[in-house]
This record gives sequence, structure tokens and C-alpha cells, in this order.
Amino acid sequence: MELNYNSAATLRAFLEQEGLGMRKKYGQNFLINPRTRQSLVDALEAESGAEVWEIGPGLGAMTVLLLEKGLSVRAFEIDPGFAQVLRSLFVNEKGFYLVEGDAMKTWPSQKEAPYLLGNLPYNIAAALLADLIEKGRLFTRMVVTVQREVALRMAAPAGSADYSSFSVLCASAYTIKPLMLIRSPSFYPRPKVDSMGVLLEKRNADPCPALFYPLLRALFGSRRKTIKNNLTGFIASRFGKAAGSPAGDICAGVLSKSGLKGGERAENLDLETFLSLAKLLEEYDYYR
Repeated sequence: MELNYNSAATLRAFLEQEGLGMRKKYGQNFLINPRTRQSLVDALEAESGAEVWEIGPGLGAMTVLLLEKGLSVRAFEIDPGFAQVLRSLFVNEKGFYLVEGDAMKTWPSQKEAPYLLGNLPYNIAAALLADLIEKGRLFTRMVVTVQREVALRMAAPAGSADYSSFSVLCASAYTIKPLMLIRSPSFYPRPKVDSMGVLLEKRNADPCPALFYPLLRALFGSRRKTIKNNLTGFIASRFGKAAGSPAGDICAGVLSKSGLKGGERAENLDLETFLSLAKLLEEYDYYR
């Protein structure tokens, strides 16, 4: 079975022939631009024999390129019909392993790999990346295509319009480099928005404090509130009477040690400031 991955018409005809359809709930869009596909695979810089997770292989357009490089591919596919096609195409490939089902649910049971490549469905991209980071499943290098808006959030610096808790979360684990803008005609079906290819390289840094992730969500939870207000609320809800001191007093001490005045807002603080706040909170005896 051979497919022309570069032709929307051919792919559409193949889907009709096989009785398959594109399901909107899965966020399926085939990348039909061959140069873009090759550029994304090359950006991974994985050497022959290495293991790669591929999220959302679809009908295998980039799977083929990965296997041609001698890589071992663990492909996560949610669509049962597409999974059947993948099995037919790569049944004789020793380096191919298929994981059927929702990647959000199946990935925790799979063995780790140093690389990840994914033409990520728009509807799960940010949630999947956040889940992997928070649960400590990190990769040496990741190359993903995501909605342009998500890519801008991933790489946004503190104080910019696109900066969010997701920006800080990504920066805590990876250095982020936008690779290319991918216009909607590069996909079939054409999405209504453009995409971006993004490279994520693992940071050589200590693991984040346990409080970092919940603290990050709390401080960005009410963006109109100051750091002082959000931090006080977080301390009170997280520890309550176990804190041993009023939440406001603890907040004042943490802010003083961190050099913050309390009137700042989360969208203007950088990664190191959030890490510092989490570490200072963990220094209190009530948390040990």
C-alpha cells in the first residue's frame, strides 16, 4: 500500500476508498508539504537507532521519514481507522510500535524515549505538553507543530502580551525555539489558522520544587489581582491552620525575602522569580 502524502486529492480519495473520515473531535489535519515535514524531522537531530515518540502520526507521513533515518518509532494514534492503516503500512518494520488510544491517557504507561515528534492536534497540544512537563516526562529534544497562538505563548517572555502560566511552565523544562511558520494551505483539510513548528530542548536545571506547579496556577488564576493577594490566598487554601502563622504574615515574609513589593502581577514575573517563591514557601517548617 502506497500513499502520496503530498496530495490532498489523493489522500481524500484514499480515505473515501477505505471508508475513513476526518473527525473534527480529534483535530486531524495532514501535513501535505513535503519540505516542511522533512525540516521538522531533521530538526529533531535524532541519530539512527534512537527511540522517538510520535504523537498523531495520522497515516504515517512523518513516520516514514523517521523510519528511513533508522529510528525506533513509538506512534500514538487515537483514530481506530488510521491505526489500522498504520499497522498495514508498517507491519514489517521492526522499529515501529503502535500505541492505540488517546495519547493523554496512554502515554504514562509507555517507556521513556529521548525524542518526541508530533503534528499535534490543536485540541490537545497545550494540555498534552503541560501534562508531560508537570509529571516529569521530559525529552532531550521535542519538535512539534502547534497552532501559531500556542507557539507564541510557549516562547513568550515575561511582560509580553502572550505571556501566561503555560509560558513559564514550558520555560521551566525547555528552551523554546520557533522553527517555522506553517501556513494553512500546508495542511489537509485546511485549518482556519496558521501553525508553527517549535523546537524544545531540555534545560540542564534542577527539578522544580513540588510547590512550583500549583503555585504557578494560583498566581495566574486571577490575573487582575496582585501577587500579594494571590499568594495570600494560595497559602491559606493550601495549608490553612497547619501553617502555624496567618497567611498574610507568611506572604509578607516570602515577598520580603524574594525582593518583591507585593503589588506586582504574575504576567510581569520571570521563571526565576516563580522558582524562588516556591523554594521560599518550602523552607517553612510547616511544609517539611
